[in-house]
Amino acid sequence: MPFEPEDEFSHTIISFGDGQETAGDNPVGDYLVAVEGQEPGRIIEIPDEPLTIGRDPKQPVVFADTELSRLHARISLVGGKVFAEDLRSTNGTFVDGQRITRPTLLREGSLVRLGRQLLKYERRSKRDVGRTRELGRDLQKAGEYVLALLPPPMSTGPVRTAWKYVPSTQLGGDAFGYYWLDADTFVFYLIDVSGHGVRSAMHSVTALNVLRQRALPQVDFTDPAAVLRSLNERFQMDTHDGMYFTMWYGVYRVPTRVLRYSSAGHHPAYLFSGGVSEATALGAPAFMIGMLPDVSYEVQETLVPAGSAVCVFSDGVYEIVTADEKFWELSDVVRLLSELNDSGEGAPEKLYATMKSVTRGGTFADDFTLLRVAFP
Repeated sequence: MPFEPEDEFSHTIISFGDGQETAGDNPVGDYLVAVEGQEPGRIIEIPDEPLTIGRDPKQPVVFADTELSRLHARISLVGGKVFAEDLRSTNGTFVDGQRITRPTLLREGSLVRLGRQLLKYERRSKRDVGRTRELGRDLQKAGEYVLALLPPPMSTGPVRTAWKYVPSTQLGGDAFGYYWLDADTFVFYLIDVSGHGVRSAMHSVTALNVLRQRALPQVDFTDPAAVLRSLNERFQMDTHDGMYFTMWYGVYRVPTRVLRYSSAGHHPAYLFSGGVSEATALGAPAFMIGMLPDVSYEVQETLVPAGSAVCVFSDGVYEIVTADEKFWELSDVVRLLSELNDSGEGAPEKLYATMKSVTRGGTFADDFTLLRVAFP
């Protein structure tokens, strides 16, 4: 972490105009809208009194961003104008891509970068902002509902699970699940719906509930191909608003240590075994769920050695762009997972932290979902 002076005044100040014009009975206000960073979509109203931004919890606006100074920015309403001023902050303040060294006028649409946070200056109807915030609260509740559908980690027994799930927006299109079909049979799967956001999340939740309730008549849930085939018939995209999804589905038998699996348009899961340097890819190419009717899926199987783990994840985990403009590939993440295999149940969290640290802007363009299933 770069050296940061102790003088709390050697940081950043941003100043803004009064913004209290009205349009009829609908007043207009000045706002900063988070475009990138930890809270995309966050709306910060600029008040009459100065408003400070930093990573110090004492500030009115706080971002837990190590690239921010404790007191990094101050927002003020001055004479109906909008200004940004940097006062020797550690990493500086940028307006529309240029580092500023003097008070700088912001125009509507100007972008202010503070550490990893990118804020856009906008003038908005206060009534519309209120509606947007209400919608945001509803989306947060919906996100909490989706999270509640995901099973808790399992830390004991013949099968153990750990996972990391971070939607790229308030609602994501990824979902996963696992359960004991009987005392000796463990089922686990992951779904990745096209796109992300509300439509994808709704489709994902519908498919997840079908699987959780085993609402596929006359389907043997120990047969991965039969499950995928039934889902494909039920979720054809021409009757589901053009939505489709990829899926990986596995069934593990404890007495034989045999894992049977199928995939539908999803990249392979990977088996990591102690003492084996290379991971084993688990999966074969096939059509996505909903693309075409009457699709047959292939069932494969593998013996799972003691001390092994299977990682199944969405493509949002590896489809990233680094700060130096490098496009990552599936093999990059498999390599990292191999290195983290000894971390056990902490591997998903460590992978997420590593990927976040190298991803441009520290944000993922798609949902990040990783499920790790361990077999002691």
